[in-house]
Amino acid sequence: MITALVLGLGLFGTAAQAANSASPIQAELLPGWRLPSGDHVAGLRLVLAPGWKTYWRAPGDAGIPPVFVWKGSRGVSSVQVIWPVPKVFDQQGMRSIGYAKEVVLPLRIAASGGDISLRGRIQLGICKDICIPEELRLRADLPGNVTRPDARISAAMAEVPLSAIEAGVGRVTCEMQPSRDGLHVTANVEMPRAGRVEVAVVETGNPHLWVAEPQIERRSGALVARTEIMHVDGRAFALDRNGIRITVLGDRMAVDIQGCPAP
Repeated sequence: MITALVLGLGLFGTAAQAANSASPIQAELLPGWRLPSGDHVAGLRLVLAPGWKTYWRAPGDAGIPPVFVWKGSRGVSSVQVIWPVPKVFDQQGMRSIGYAKEVVLPLRIAASGGDISLRGRIQLGICKDICIPEELRLRADLPGNVTRPDARISAAMAEVPLSAIEAGVGRVTCEMQPSRDGLHVTANVEMPRAGRVEVAVVETGNPHLWVAEPQIERRSGALVARTEIMHVDGRAFALDRNGIRITVLGDRMAVDIQGCPAP
């Protein structure tokens, strides 16, 4: 079942709620402001009904990955979705990663100058007792002369994971060995504890590769995460070490680690 939610913004960014008020998810586009660099910062605000959740960019084995398509936009070179720290959920014995209640996803838009005509089609999974896909369609005219920040978007941008340097991460390495279906990968990350319970998420930057939920342990001050990576079609593949992204989530901090060189 797919419910289409249409978001409309006027010239001055008047926000409209999702058209289908009976849906478990309501959406609003926050028009944002223009940066001195020429980029524009907007925000997608999602409000979920009690008990419902939606998913982070890497949703876990039980989640549905979000998809963003900006076809038809004018005055736009690219759109980067900025992800605040998500929560980890247990979903019928499987792990999922995402957001409950409300989240603002900042959008950093590379503008070509002047006003922006933003057009988007966003596919999201939402779950409670059942999981359903939702499709959001948005159109917005974002003026280039607004420079005052939106506090809601600024707060969401401040809630992103720490960088490796900010978190005091030391040496990071990945050892790889062939498996029957792909590669066994063991990541060794020298870092302080992120909390009493730590969760590691490994991404490759390649949408055709599937990454198993890592098994983690602590060894001599380092977090060790073991996973397996396979091609979704069972094909052979090359893995770019620079494209590996490891996110460590804990109750004290979250850390975003880019790249994983050989030992």
